[in-house]
Amino acid sequence: MEIAVLLVLLAVVVIAGEALSERLGAPAPLLLTVVGTGLSFVPGVPEVHLSPEVVLIGLLPPLLYTAALSTSLVDLKANLRPILLLSVAAVLVTMVAVAALMTALLPDIGWPVALAIGAIVAPPDAVAATAVGRRIGLPRRVVSVLEGESLLNDATALVALRTAIAATAGGVTVAGVAGDFLLAAGGGVLVGLVVYRVVAVIRRRLHDPLVDTAVSFVTPFAAYLLAESVGASGVFGVVVAGLLLAHRSQTLQTARGRIVESTTWSTVSFLLENVVFLLIGLQARWIVEDLSGSELSPARIVTVCLATLATVVAVRLAWVHLTRPLLGSRLGDRREPAGLAETTLIGWAGMRGVVTLAAAFVLPVDVPYRDLLLLVALTVVAGTLLLQGLTLPALTRALGVRPPDAADDALARATLLQQASTAGLQTLEERETEETADVARTIRQRLDQRTFAAWEQLSTTEGRQSPSEAYAELRLAMIAAERERIMHIQAKGKVPSTVVRQVLGMLDLEESMIDSSRSARQDIRATGGAGHLQCPELTAYPRAARAQDPRCEACEREGWEVVALRQCLECGHVGCCDSSRGKHGTAHFRETGHPVMQSAEPGEGWRWCFVHHLAD
Repeated sequence: MEIAVLLVLLAVVVIAGEALSERLGAPAPLLLTVVGTGLSFVPGVPEVHLSPEVVLIGLLPPLLYTAALSTSLVDLKANLRPILLLSVAAVLVTMVAVAALMTALLPDIGWPVALAIGAIVAPPDAVAATAVGRRIGLPRRVVSVLEGESLLNDATALVALRTAIAATAGGVTVAGVAGDFLLAAGGGVLVGLVVYRVVAVIRRRLHDPLVDTAVSFVTPFAAYLLAESVGASGVFGVVVAGLLLAHRSQTLQTARGRIVESTTWSTVSFLLENVVFLLIGLQARWIVEDLSGSELSPARIVTVCLATLATVVAVRLAWVHLTRPLLGSRLGDRREPAGLAETTLIGWAGMRGVVTLAAAFVLPVDVPYRDLLLLVALTVVAGTLLLQGLTLPALTRALGVRPPDAADDALARATLLQQASTAGLQTLEERETEETADVARTIRQRLDQRTFAAWEQLSTTEGRQSPSEAYAELRLAMIAAERERIMHIQAKGKVPSTVVRQVLGMLDLEESMIDSSRSARQDIRATGGAGHLQCPELTAYPRAARAQDPRCEACEREGWEVVALRQCLECGHVGCCDSSRGKHGTAHFRETGHPVMQSAEPGEGWRWCFVHHLAD
């Protein structure tokens, strides 16, 4: 009963903390860590001991699996070099640096134990970094590198910790260490591949989204336990299985299965990630109290804790700057070098998390200074979360780093939908018959509506409501009336409840689709130039100055309203966009063959190739 009450209270505090963080504008992980630390010293609050089994088996697999599901395998490959430099090399360098510090401050601790605490505090937890990063708008590549690092650095640290603990008993050789690492890494990858294959076979035969999601819940624990049972790394097993299943989800799962799984794991991830940071804070009191009887002086304890915190921060910063020439990512056939500001952000976003604290509890009870080492781990976790987490937004502003551009995203999204629509229309033309002509006409209208809505998220004529906004406003009002009528009928009890739920579910799905595509444009102005897709036409027609007083003369003659204006880069002709009634911009291309147009809206400079359906 006490455990159930505790779990409910944890959930309530997490939800309240998330709501409060939105109001204060502070990242929830940092706020919950502070709240947990404060609660741990409140009389009457139960003492919470975070055991290694709870974290390494109960929390780590689902957290890793959630991160893997949301990580792009393509982005991981593009950033593989910096990810390996951070998740393997940086962890080992930090481990050795902390071990050297420990032997200097505590000469009788011994190198094996010193290396063990080094391995414990070495791996950053990107859950906190990315939570802060997304809120303040870190560059997308920085977030990708941090997420990729977090998938692998725990494995490196845990393998190193296991080797260091074994060394405390003696008999460890260099060959044995290398063999352990190869077994952990290679075995973990192999187990991940096996789990992926098994789950893939099962999913191809599943059509019930609830059963599919249940399989998804079992997958991370199965991969972790299977890998650990054969002496391999459970972290590698979970990560490999999650990455591959996410990469192939479009062919392995039904659309409903993907929607249910995504929604479910988002909820699980929200609760687990935030509970973890609350639990970190709740450890503070008993760790401090256990050290109260130590023979070490308070000054020496504080010195060891703060020196370790300073070391892990300084070593990471030094490492990323020393290896900056190697931290670039590959984009197509070229390598994009890492900038100084980007490198500094990656170095400063090295907050530690729950794995560090859980790994500290793995230390045998008879190792020297165990209570002090637990406090060191807590200090590093709390110190990096608060010191780096609270200053990361200010550092980002000071470095002048721009967040991801919403206009570039809108332009890329519209381009991708346009190309997808073109492929779909080609299939429609191949399969269309006289009997299906009316149906095909309806499909074309719906496809145009979806594509036009994406383009309308860019700027339109000032003060003019776009067709997609008008559609959303009218349709949402209709859905509200439909839902009210259904509820009125349901109250009479003459329609089976299952039928009512199905119809309401259809309305909910349609409403959610409208809400997701209705995001306010917020005066998005796509200036272009951020795209990496090019074609001969875009290369041949550079951006031109916007025409003075642009207008669509054809629409003016007809008295039609214009949604947005487009300017031909061949002859300067100005016509309306495809969301407008006349579609005169596209009509001009069909009449003349002039391949490239440019937005004629104020503040915009993006171009569109009619031949290859590419935007830049």
